[in-house]
Amino acid sequence: MRLAVVREVKPGERRVALLPAAVRELAAAGHEVLVQQDAGTGVGITDRDYERAGAAIVNAYDAWSADLVVKVKELQDVDFRIAPPGRTIFAFQHLPREPHRTRALAGRGDTAIAFESLQTHEGYFPLLAPMSAIAGRMAIDVASKLRKGTMEHVLVLGAGHAGLSAARVLSRNRIPYKLLTRSEGTRDAAREQGFMADLATPELIAELACASDVIVGAIFVPGAPTPKLLPRALVKKLTKDTVIVDISIDAGGVAETSRPTSLDKPTFVEHGVIHYCVPNMPAALPAEGSEAISVAALPWVRQLASRGVADGLRESTPLRNAVLVWKGRVVHEGIAAEAGLPYTPLSDEDLA
Repeated sequence: MRLAVVREVKPGERRVALLPAAVRELAAAGHEVLVQQDAGTGVGITDRDYERAGAAIVNAYDAWSADLVVKVKELQDVDFRIAPPGRTIFAFQHLPREPHRTRALAGRGDTAIAFESLQTHEGYFPLLAPMSAIAGRMAIDVASKLRKGTMEHVLVLGAGHAGLSAARVLSRNRIPYKLLTRSEGTRDAAREQGFMADLATPELIAELACASDVIVGAIFVPGAPTPKLLPRALVKKLTKDTVIVDISIDAGGVAETSRPTSLDKPTFVEHGVIHYCVPNMPAALPAEGSEAISVAALPWVRQLASRGVADGLRESTPLRNAVLVWKGRVVHEGIAAEAGLPYTPLSDEDLA
């Protein structure tokens, strides 16, 4: 297969989807690997490093013309302008609450396979997990800096990969915290790992939020917008200079007052509350993030490349369930509804 690694263009994004070690393995298996010029410069990897691994260095158009495009973040406007239609893109897609992007992918006849929707077993997302762990760890560091080191009580909303990562840091530093989750299964899984999690009810959230100086939003619902567990009315009641680190902002965020920020301008203040809402937090640690993504993505890229996209999806339930758009058809019900497009499930006939 002819596959490509493209350069990220999202502001502040320096990660790269596949490192030379992964490229070397794919090239050794007989695949033609294209790498867009300067794709690895954000993590100190040169074009020559990729050439030595067996890749061909190409321009943006040629990279986007490959059979399979592997990248980190969702397509940006410039990507849509460069890429020929009908692409198959394996990346973080982040389509909930982004109906314009869904309509753009569908209108071009693209296929979108989402890193964040690839699930191997209940509660485990192999491509999302390492990024969430980094983001959870970073959330506490960010909050500490914004609070100038004074954190007396932290509320963590969500007990998935990001929430538990944040809880580990808090526990290690002996900072009091409460961990809430929306499902009994996640609560029980957290408790099995030694974290005391409780079910999030509106009353409990309000009580704990008003008693906290930091709130970490780490709720993740695959393929759906983040539920607004912190309505505006509640945010108005929070103590002045409370910090909300909304890791969930990629899917809308847990706070009704949250809106995406950037690594260049990461915060804003609303109702006296400091909001940190950077969608690509791990981009601040590009080398660590790239290594984690490359290792996690390689087995799935290998599956798609060795079998072909259709056969690879047919033979892998996790990959098949991660498809959000198939050749221009939206195959995820919730995302189709948000975009106002027909929903047509992915069938065996589609992959024949």
